[in-house]
Amino acid sequence: MKKHIALTFDDGPNTDTTPRVLEKLKKYGIPAAFFLVGDNITPESAEVSRAAFGHGCELCSHSRTHTAMTELTAEEIRAETEFTDSKIKEITGEVPRFFRPPYIAVNNVMLDNIDKIFIAGIGAEDWLDEVTAEMRAEKILAQAKNGSIILLHDMRGNSRTVSALDLIIPALLNDGYEFLTVSELFTAEGVAPKRGIIYSNVLQTEIY
Repeated sequence: MKKHIALTFDDGPNTDTTPRVLEKLKKYGIPAAFFLVGDNITPESAEVSRAAFGHGCELCSHSRTHTAMTELTAEEIRAETEFTDSKIKEITGEVPRFFRPPYIAVNNVMLDNIDKIFIAGIGAEDWLDEVTAEMRAEKILAQAKNGSIILLHDMRGNSRTVSALDLIIPALLNDGYEFLTVSELFTAEGVAPKRGIIYSNVLQTEIY
């Protein structure tokens, strides 16, 4: 039976790391999902995101400012998501389905005011310079399971994660995994995503 997994990237888009990530996706012929920070969407970086969308990638929300949203009011939370929704809709024609909370910090005010499915993921602390490309790959591969959502970062200058992709992707392909977008991953596993679950794997059932 085929195993399925989704590769996702936070904190873009930019004209430095995001294009290099997209090159790796094209090299291996796979899609991914990008969780965009609204304030990072400029006319130049929007073109990179448009190219990713054209490759079959999914564009999702990671707030406007990457603020810890547990400290915001309901009105501020809605403003954060509505801004990024509008920016992504300009690129794709669609409002994003999925939201990754900054710092994976969540409270009930956020759940009540963000009408999206919340996504976390299996990570490798790949925002830390001291974590080598090899260490990033090892951490991801040790955690990977059918239905997993991999959490990496395409923030500006994050070259070690770009390098780690040449270790992560071939290893998972060789292990029989098919790479999908987050939407495709839920569909492939026959799961209807539910509000109130913070998904690191689409097969999760525990409510926040």
